[in-house]
Parts: sequence; structure tokens; C-alpha cells
Amino acid sequence: MEFTRRGALAVGAGAVAASVLPSFAFASVDDAVAAFTGGAELGEGGLTLTTPEIAENGNTVPVSVDAPGAEAVMLLAAGNPSPDVCTFNFGPMAGAQSASTRIRLAGTQDVVAIAKMSDGSFVRASNEVKVTIGGCGG
Repeated sequence: MEFTRRGALAVGAGAVAASVLPSFAFASVDDAVAAFTGGAELGEGGLTLTTPEIAENGNTVPVSVDAPGAEAVMLLAAGNPSPDVCTFNFGPMAGAQSASTRIRLAGTQDVVAIAKMSDGSFVRASNEVKVTIGGCGG
């Protein structure tokens, strides 16, 4: 077998990719929350997270958040390979601090919302969603 320069570059690039990818695949909810809040304490109330109790298909699960007075809201799916789903940022011209989207869930898990309020505090809400058919290869 002849080993070429292109082959060596391909093997090297594959090794680098393999060493970097697992760090993203095994991210945790706690790490994401700490990065978003800067380690601040989380309160309760002032944030409404609406999810279905049972989702027949994890490929498209409707989620909405309502957080009057929030500057930003982060959504997390605790059981997904990459728990960070999205972050909604609300500017001073926002008519309301609410948003809705559809997310993909790998299986039955908690959906977590963290809101950064205009006074600098953080509040948390979570709901368990039971998924009958997983959307992330499950």
C-alpha cells in the first residue's frame, strides 16, 4: 500500500475532527445554563413554558415561551445529544417577550427554559415531554 501526502492529510484531518466532535456531543445542560447565567442563582416565576404533555412524533414538537420583562430566553432539551436548542433575544423595540417554535426531541425528556430578566435576574421553568417516536435517531 502506498501512503501519499493527501492520504496523510486526510488521516490527520479525521483525527482532529474525531477529537473535537465528542466535546460537542456530550455537552450538558448544567454547562449551558452556567454559560448563559454566568453562575447566577435561578429563581422561579415570571416565565411560562408551554409544551405538549405527549408528543406523538419527536421530529416536530411545538414549544412556546412567555416572559414579560425578559431580555433573552434560552431553550434546552435535556435528553438530546446537543441540549442547546435556541436563544431568543428581545430588544427594546419588542412588542412582547414571547416566542414559539418547533423543536426536535430524541425521546421523553425535560424541556428547560431560562430567562434573563431586565433587572439582571434569571428564572427557570421546565416541563417533561413524553415522546412516543424519537426525532433524533431514536
